[in-house]
Amino acid sequence: MNTAVQTLTPAPVLVPAPPAAPDPWRPSGPCTAQACLAPAARATGPVRLAARLCAALLVVLAGVPVSLVGRVRTAWRARLTRAWARLLLRALGIRLEVTGAPAAPDRGALVVANHVSWLDPLVVAATLPSRPLAKREIGEWPVIRTLARGSGALFIDRERLSALPSAVAAVADALREGDTVVAFPEGTTWCGRGMGRFRPAVFQAAVDTGAAVRPATLRYREGTATSTRACYVGDDSLLASIVRVAGTRDLVVEVTLFDPVPAMRPEGRRSEARAALARIAEARVRTGIDDPVHAAVTRH
Repeated sequence: MNTAVQTLTPAPVLVPAPPAAPDPWRPSGPCTAQACLAPAARATGPVRLAARLCAALLVVLAGVPVSLVGRVRTAWRARLTRAWARLLLRALGIRLEVTGAPAAPDRGALVVANHVSWLDPLVVAATLPSRPLAKREIGEWPVIRTLARGSGALFIDRERLSALPSAVAAVADALREGDTVVAFPEGTTWCGRGMGRFRPAVFQAAVDTGAAVRPATLRYREGTATSTRACYVGDDSLLASIVRVAGTRDLVVEVTLFDPVPAMRPEGRRSEARAALARIAEARVRTGIDDPVHAAVTRH
């Protein structure tokens, strides 16, 4: 007697759209550690976990004198920061894979990427010479403050919308000096299975200076599947995220660098030019986000 077996396909878990943000520069994402985190496909043992955490701590401490050298010798800053960032990723057990030409342009460029984790600025720094645009709070943390300033980080006060023009002006000044600046225009982190809209404000720096915009997609994975183990979302703590990353085996971060978007000169209002740049860059970055259900539900 033959018995038919019916395979049931579970319905996709839909993440609710985020509530309205209090202002355009402080968007909020729908991702939370409770909803988005999944167990590691392969977890490290306690000995390896402890070894990774100790190695990472040593690399962080070693970065303090290195960052001081970077402040004195600007020409050394990019290469020292890149070597240090690669070493820290390796200490945490993360393998870096880069697609696209990583060479820096002859003149300054604005690199924009999706935002998943506190690791993202390190990942981009390990990929190409650059200066991150970071939130002001980072500049107040001991040790991290020294490392960030040594890397040439630019800071923005997200608590005050009135500080936005000065932050954009600082990015524009860096671009005029020939530096590559890295920004995460979503303004918040997502779990990596979806992404938010690119806010156009930072693109004004590219419009004002004629600098090219280079989109990049960051994807964390275990094996071939997208991993949320590195995400830093919701009320997740930094310590918990660090331990989770170090406790995950075979964690890979893919960086896809797209061709630069040429500088746009505004024919009408400047706001239209920066909005157009934001749309083009966001569309390219989205091609590397491989969960269309999550991306479609969370898009706003």
